[in-house]
Formats: sequence, structure tokens, C-alpha cells
Amino acid sequence: MRYLIFTNTPAHVHLYRNLVERLEADGHDVLVLGRDYGCTRALLAYYDLPFELYGRQGTSFGSLVANAPRQFASIARRARSFDPDVVFGRGAYAAFAGVVTNTPPVLVLDSEPSDLAHAVSSRFARAVLTPAAFDGVLGSHHYRFEGLTECAYLHPNVRSADPADGTTGREDDVHADLGLDPDEPFAIVRLNAFDALHDVGASGETRAARRRLLEELAEHATVFVSDEGGTLDFDAVPARPYDLHPGRIHDALAAADLLVADTGTMVTEAALLGTPAVRFVDASEPEMGEFRELEAAGLVVQHTDFEAVLDSCVELLADEDADERWARRRAEYLADKPDLTALLREVAERPDSVASLDPASKLRPAATR
Repeated sequence: MRYLIFTNTPAHVHLYRNLVERLEADGHDVLVLGRDYGCTRALLAYYDLPFELYGRQGTSFGSLVANAPRQFASIARRARSFDPDVVFGRGAYAAFAGVVTNTPPVLVLDSEPSDLAHAVSSRFARAVLTPAAFDGVLGSHHYRFEGLTECAYLHPNVRSADPADGTTGREDDVHADLGLDPDEPFAIVRLNAFDALHDVGASGETRAARRRLLEELAEHATVFVSDEGGTLDFDAVPARPYDLHPGRIHDALAAADLLVADTGTMVTEAALLGTPAVRFVDASEPEMGEFRELEAAGLVVQHTDFEAVLDSCVELLADEDADERWARRRAEYLADKPDLTALLREVAERPDSVASLDPASKLRPAATR
């Protein structure tokens, strides 16, 4: 069979990379259409995926609007020439590819803020798959799975929480690569550019608050900052830029003592790797089901108050038992969660028979929730 898979963001590369590997190993033809956005291109090359780019996008909503016509034209040409049997993706790009190839896509969604986009694109879908924590029902072809989309690459079947145990294919010492002593504690701070469509209207924390956060953390650990917006003046703060290859981020998260972020994906990834994570939530931001679930499991700490964020960070860095506690909670949370890559492989092989998949997959109609 011929599979067309869309990777519009770095997170989508991770979501599908193991599926692509398994489909190719089974003898199928796979084409990944990616967008040159952030580190998406670098990740596609890093994992040696069979990809082509359908366009590029900067870090602003205006860039998305300005580049959309060229992107859709490129998608139409390449999708028609590839002539897929199955399309995987999300949003308008996958839906459009499905229309021009007469191949309704399988949409894999993970968050609710883009309600309108999901509602529109799902009308063109063959099937819609979301985590059980996803709020709302998108039609009779909407199915829920246990766990989160990040289980496609961080489930114990495909990735261990320990980057040094060999199951990840990584033997490198993260501490050494970051210029740290073997036992030196470190924290990663992720600052979001708030440029994605679902972030329109959101606001980042002020420069003064960011500086104070970094100063507080630096009293307890070496601090690395992943600054998506590229606006942080590192000469003015006690922190280093996080500069490992994007493909190493999960190794770094697994080895870190703490993640602090004002964005979503990395918080979820840290939680599934057993690393304490504190998330600053903008009070105006829509609440997402996946974070309620992770918070209930004791894997994520969330605050809308900046002082509470500071207190939680300092408390966790000073807690010698935090790593062990998070590792135990991670194991408990993932114990009954399916390997999402295996589930997607089943769907790929039987895209018109999702309702009759093996019950062990724990995929169920959304309307039965």
C-alpha cells in the first residue's frame, strides 16, 4: 500500500516516525510531506524519513496565512502524483490532500484549542483518533484511545525513560554533551514563541518574570533554556542556551532534574519520561484534557500564578526523592496504556475497519464515553 503522512510540526515527526519505520519494514511505500517550520526539517533528516517539503513557515501567524496558498498548491501536485491509499495527518493540510486524491484521511488529534479547525477537517476524514482525555465528539467516525499521542514514541515498548540503558539507541552521556559533571543537577526551561495557530491570542510571561525564574532556578541547578522565540538575552541571565541537536531532546529531558515550560508538548514528554515538570498556564488559555489527566496522575504540576510556579520549582529541585517518585508514577500511568505506534499500524492496515479492530487496542467510539 501507499501511505502519505503529514508532519507540519516537530511533534508530528515524533508522532509518526516509528510508524513510518514499521510500514517501510512491511514493504509499503511511504511519503512524508513536511513543512519547513522550526526544527521539523532537521528531525525528518535526523530520523532518515522518506520526506519532501511542501513549503515553509516562519514563527508568526502572518507567515502561516501568507504561505498557505503556495503550500496547498504544492500539496495538491505531490499528493496527486503519489496517489496514496491512506493519508495520515491533521487539520486542513491532510483534509485537502484527502480531497484532491479522493482518499479521506485518518486524523490523529491531541488538543482541543483548535475546535473549529478540528470540526471542519474531521468532516473530510475517514477516521478521527484522539486520546481519551480529548473533550468533545467529532462524529461517528471519531474514536478514542487510552494514553496520549506522545505514547507513539515515549511508550516503554519504543522508548525507555533511561537514555543510557540501550533501548533508545543512545549510549551518549547527556551530561557530558551539555558540558556538565556526571552528577550535576540541571533544569531545562522551555519558552514558547506562541506562534502556532492554537496559540493565537495567548501571551508569554514578561521578560522580568523570566529573568527572576532563571535566577531562582540557578541557585539550585544549572539552567538550560530552549527559547523558541529567540528573544532571551543570555548575557543578562544565569542560564545557558540549550543547543543539542533537536533529535536529542528526549535524552536531555530524561536526564534532567526538572522541566519548566509555558508550552504543552515538552511538558507531556517530560511527564512520560518520568521527569518532574512544572507548567505555567496562561489564565486565558483553554484547559486541555491531557494536562488534567497528567496532573491527576501526579506527573505534572500546573499553576496560573507565577509565584506558585517559582515555589514548585524550588521545592522539586530540593526534593531528593522527586526523581524516584516521578519514575514510579510514570510506570503506574503507562502500565495500562497501549503502544500507540502499534495501534496506528493496525489502523493503517485496516483504515476502513477501525470499529472492528482487536479490543486489546482499547480503541473505542468517542460517543460511548
